[in-house]
Amino acid sequence: MIAPELVRNAKSGDREALITLLREMETHVYRTAYYILGNEQDAMDASQEALIRIYTKIDSYEEKALFKTWVQRIVTNICIDKFRKAKPTISIDELEMSFTSHSNVEDEIMGDYLAKDIREAIDKLPEHHRSVVVLRYMQDFSYHEIAESLNLPLNTVKSYLFRARQQLQTLLQEYQKGGVRG
Repeated sequence: MIAPELVRNAKSGDREALITLLREMETHVYRTAYYILGNEQDAMDASQEALIRIYTKIDSYEEKALFKTWVQRIVTNICIDKFRKAKPTISIDELEMSFTSHSNVEDEIMGDYLAKDIREAIDKLPEHHRSVVVLRYMQDFSYHEIAESLNLPLNTVKSYLFRARQQLQTLLQEYQKGGVRG
């Protein structure tokens, strides 16, 4: 949890507070970017751009919304812009599997395939559905936080999540049946 006084100090021009604030937000920003973009390099680029934007725009933050929500809106908008400009790519790192000596290799492989299927299914969602899924299930945002973060009505968020879950279920069932991907 970000301390409100840290945000106020950063907003008032305290450089050390701003740097501390950015360091505290760095992992959250990257994680969100990665979940939306699905690619390590793109997520790093988007994270860097988001942190720079937070750094340069901190004085425009109005305390009507939670700081976390304000940051989330910045990251999400940058990711959506990046996603529109380029087709997503698959990182080689995502294709590598690590095997540990203490685990059941078969379970690990099946878990890797399931995670990859879920990632692919999320990537196929329309961007507005993908955004709400990432915020709800990967960032653990409440419906209200999602609505505020994406500047959407609460009922629209609920509708998007409902439709996204239906689409994901259909896609994952197709994958299970050996359906075509891509």
